[in-house]
Amino acid sequence: MKTFMANPQNVQKEWYIVDATDMILGRLASEVATVLRGKNKPTYTPHVDCGDFVIVTNCEKVKLTGKKLINKYYRTHSGFGGGLKETQYKDLMDKDPAFAVYWAIKGMLPKNSLGSKMLKHLKVYRGAEHENEAQQPKILNIKGGKR
Repeated sequence: MKTFMANPQNVQKEWYIVDATDMILGRLASEVATVLRGKNKPTYTPHVDCGDFVIVTNCEKVKLTGKKLINKYYRTHSGFGGGLKETQYKDLMDKDPAFAVYWAIKGMLPKNSLGSKMLKHLKVYRGAEHENEAQQPKILNIKGGKR
């Protein structure tokens, strides 16, 4: 019996929607990253983009456990001396919660060109409305996401 190896011609992509209300950020991000990579499918092949499209809504209602709102920082560096910029997650969640969810999911994808391609299949929206009704997304049930 031959081993099945997926290729771009025989990969079936679907659309899923996730409601992030009262979900923990890290658990949500890991489950969404798994679906974006295609690891939830039996035809998963590491070197092929087998993943599906994922829409995340209500990202402003996502939770961080413990003291992460105060102790966790989003950091960027310009590469020059003194170029470090830090933003507390409390301020980041107030200003742009969609970016916080996007960044958490991005950190769980591969750091190569395949990961960049997978990240383009992610749509994150602040409210309950989204622009992808025409794709008829299915509801994705995430286990253990709520606490």
